[in-house]
Amino acid sequence: MDIPNLKDIKVLLKGGGDLASGIGYRLNRAGFKLLVVEKPEPTAIRRTVSFASAVYQDRLEIEGVTGKRARNFEEVKQCWQKREVPVTTTNETNLLTSFQPDIIIDGRMLKERTDQSIDEASLVIGIGPGFTVNKNCNLAVETNRGHHLGRVIYQGSTAENTGSPGNVNGYTDERVIHAPEAGIFQSDCQIGQQLNPGDVIGRVNNKYLKTEIAGVVRGLLKPGIKVKAGTKLADIDPRSEKDYCYYISDKALAIAGGVLEAIFYWYNIENSKGDL
Repeated sequence: MDIPNLKDIKVLLKGGGDLASGIGYRLNRAGFKLLVVEKPEPTAIRRTVSFASAVYQDRLEIEGVTGKRARNFEEVKQCWQKREVPVTTTNETNLLTSFQPDIIIDGRMLKERTDQSIDEASLVIGIGPGFTVNKNCNLAVETNRGHHLGRVIYQGSTAENTGSPGNVNGYTDERVIHAPEAGIFQSDCQIGQQLNPGDVIGRVNNKYLKTEIAGVVRGLLKPGIKVKAGTKLADIDPRSEKDYCYYISDKALAIAGGVLEAIFYWYNIENSKGDL
């Protein structure tokens, strides 16, 4: 295959949650022409470090990188000129059809099943559970915490979803609050707010949701969104460091490092073997 100039490579990043945004942040810093695509009503809870938030508030800044809502290709190019990250939604079908990416990164974290096809771009990178190399992606990156976090999968599949959040100060499932039923989520809390055990963090319909542990609200779904039963609504950080709410996580940056390795491997090694 013809190897393009890296600065001309167009990357479509599916998903604008906190893990995908760590990838988007590093790709932007590395100079790639990136477009983030999200659902029309994103459900990212770490909204202060998720490019998905640009769908609701038009723009936000994550550690010095600006994400901005884009509705057409001209607005995408304007973002690139300003070194910003353009964010669009699946509703913008004309933009997505004309974009024609060289690389697709599926960072939606669908956990088990994905509709991603390996033939959608020259390079398809799968992030997290549900990906098998040479089946629905060319390469994948492990997201399960532990020794393999951030490693590129060159053969085989990523680990299955554990169903449990990572351990922070001895807490796992207690940190995360899920919707007990389908309905509209409402909350008067703010990201960065300190809560104690038993404090109300929000409600779905008439069911009030209380925290089990003390900590800072690190993630909180945008109030007013219709949710399904089991939807993740909030994340309590028992370390109680408010600053952590505004920084990309170590996990997201490790995964992003794996994505950069996968891209450079694909263009510099896998597809240049005949040139050696």
